Amino acid sequence: MIDASVLSLDMIPWSDLAPFIVAGFLAQLVDSGLGMGFGVLANSLLVLLGLPPGAASAVTHRVEGFTSGASGLAHALQRNVDWPLFGRLVLPGILGGLLGVWVLTSVSMAILRPAVLAYLAAVGLYLIWRGPRRPQSYRRMKLVGPLGLFAGFLDASGGGWGPMVTGNLMAQGMTPRMAIGTANAAEFFVSVTVLTAFIGRLGFHSFTIAASGLLIGGIVAAPCGAFVTRRISPRRLMELTGAILVALSLGGLVSLMFSPIPLFARL
Repeated sequence: MIDASVLSLDMIPWSDLAPFIVAGFLAQLVDSGLGMGFGVLANSLLVLLGLPPGAASAVTHRVEGFTSGASGLAHALQRNVDWPLFGRLVLPGILGGLLGVWVLTSVSMAILRPAVLAYLAAVGLYLIWRGPRRPQSYRRMKLVGPLGLFAGFLDASGGGWGPMVTGNLMAQGMTPRMAIGTANAAEFFVSVTVLTAFIGRLGFHSFTIAASGLLIGGIVAAPCGAFVTRRISPRRLMELTGAILVALSLGGLVSLMFSPIPLFARL
């Protein structure tokens, strides 16, 4: 662990932090740029760096609340957030997160995961097909409250806010950069709610080397991802989002079929 009393930069173990900083940067760059992927990429990279799957998941959960806040702020500064839609998403998302924590501690969620993965894969394929065929134009989104509620529930029970919210908003016809920015901004409040709800059971310890490096890399990458999102063409952004959705979903389905495969331990 890093001693909080050590203030001198030359005493910080940069050689130990560096691999985790790179992992956090890459995971958050994709997540901030496409609205999804931090959990699965961070988990995968941490496992590849030698952390046990359980420890990798715990580190990712702890850091994600902070990186999602940095990402949401960066998207707001880039004017990628639809604030009325944000308001319609965030409160149901918080309620869904609380419900997910309660359910997760009471019953198994294993039966729900394959259905969600198959649905997200279908949404991803639709986005890939639709990207070059139909330009995006803003219109009032439908069923935003239920979407936020269910996505918050998924986030608490294993992750899924980004893929569910971003994919659905795009599929309904929302401008890709606004869908990504709004989903990222709302995710911060959902993640903090879920973390707070779990904290009594899991406890809160000082940041490890892995968590510290992941956090540094994630915070540095957040504004880069928001900047890129604003400048990529809507069609290309939609195709990339669809491809990430399909890849995450297929990876999750493979992990269920050939368990244990820690590379895709969390959606």
